[in-house]
Amino acid sequence: MAKPSKQQLEQLDKLRVIVVEIMKDMEIWQNFDLDLLYKIPLAVLKRNATQRHGATKWQRGISRGQLGLEFVEVIELHPELLSGDWNAYAAFVLHHEFIHALGFHNHDAEFRHLEYSWPGIEAGIIGPEFTEYLRRKSAKWLWKCLTCSKSFPRKKPSKGKYKCRNCSTILTDIQT
Repeated sequence: MAKPSKQQLEQLDKLRVIVVEIMKDMEIWQNFDLDLLYKIPLAVLKRNATQRHGATKWQRGISRGQLGLEFVEVIELHPELLSGDWNAYAAFVLHHEFIHALGFHNHDAEFRHLEYSWPGIEAGIIGPEFTEYLRRKSAKWLWKCLTCSKSFPRKKPSKGKYKCRNCSTILTDIQT
């Protein structure tokens, strides 16, 4: 966990208010005490994370059967989500993490139903775009296909070991 700046904490608190108030207006959450979500500490993930956009972390020593709101240690969001470009997706990710905090731990059909009840459903489609943005931002190499021009951002060179998924051409390393 990275220590959030004062500005990030303010942004996280504003985002929490927006998400909780939207959830209170959603019929699917009417039987839940959503005010408890205001008690969960919010923080940011390490800046170099590229796959994880958010995380719900539980207190140590708690068995899976005991996991509940009172045992949430912190919810973390990727710091890049706090930039203006990703506001809608940030709300979706925080909603996703709140679903975990409310006791839905597995990404099963029930969880996905709750997740996609979010009114900004198109925000859920932005996830792969955000991952690609993070990968390109941290990439030191592009593995490029000279046949179809597809490129794959990576931190290490491929050294000719990999082929393009589309056309099976050996990928070329380009330093960024």
